[in-house]
Amino acid sequence: MDELLKKSGYSKKAIEYFKNKTNVGKIKNPTVSVTYKGSCGDTMKIYLMIDSNKIIDAKFEAIGCAGAFTAGSALMELLKNKSVAEARKIYEYDIVDHLGSVPDKKQDCIYLVIKTLQKTLDLIKGRKNIKK
Repeated sequence: MDELLKKSGYSKKAIEYFKNKTNVGKIKNPTVSVTYKGSCGDTMKIYLMIDSNKIIDAKFEAIGCAGAFTAGSALMELLKNKSVAEARKIYEYDIVDHLGSVPDKKQDCIYLVIKTLQKTLDLIKGRKNIKK
């Protein structure tokens, strides 16, 4: 499978994330979680644990392709130990940069994770000093 993913245009880091299911799973009693279905039909659910406005844990579940899983894994890595304000400043190019390369046909997966993140962060907008 590694070779197939590599030929498709995934970086070594993306392949490792996919194989190891990095950050895939649920957080019990998360501070916030949101499910979003993208235009391609893939669905993602993000779980965040936040304490004092800092993201202390981030996980996701997805129904989708390798692109959705690699992008989700990358986003969760980028979110950990960030403030909510810093998380709002994560964009599509940050995920591509973190992964190294993503097949052009999988850019919609990057959009899926960013859109899910935005909807998740919108739920906590206006809350002060979030603790869980």
